[in-house]
Amino acid sequence: MTFTISKAEWLYAAKCTLGAAICYLLYMTFPQVPFFWSIISVVLVISVENDSKLPYTRIKANLVGGLIGLALFFIPAPIMLSLCMGVFITVMAGILLKLGVSTRTAMAAMLIVLVQEKQTHSWTVALERIGCVAAGCLVGLIITVAFSYIEGKKK
Repeated sequence: MTFTISKAEWLYAAKCTLGAAICYLLYMTFPQVPFFWSIISVVLVISVENDSKLPYTRIKANLVGGLIGLALFFIPAPIMLSLCMGVFITVMAGILLKLGVSTRTAMAAMLIVLVQEKQTHSWTVALERIGCVAAGCLVGLIITVAFSYIEGKKK
């Protein structure tokens, strides 16, 4: 059995590592903001394929899921019910918006925003988390565009 790693896979690993490092530096620089959530978003946005549409679809999915999580946060319901509603609504939104497999990305963002520790159940925490999800998306987009530009220059 032989193991081979393609150039695209090496670049994917490099992009994910760089994205995680940048988001972690944000987290360390601004400890009052939960930028550790952006690490999840950045690795969900970056893809092994050089498809220029995929990052935008995943960013849209992150924002859709985050907004669904925020909306459900304001509905006074037990967390189990909110969680189930969130999954259902996110899947339906993914189908209607034609997000395809990026619907999983939307669900991750919805969960990041909706599920909070009992002692910090606050709408400001939900807003901070949406901001962190968006920051991870932005970092992922910048890395994707930069690597695409560099790859285009080499050709």
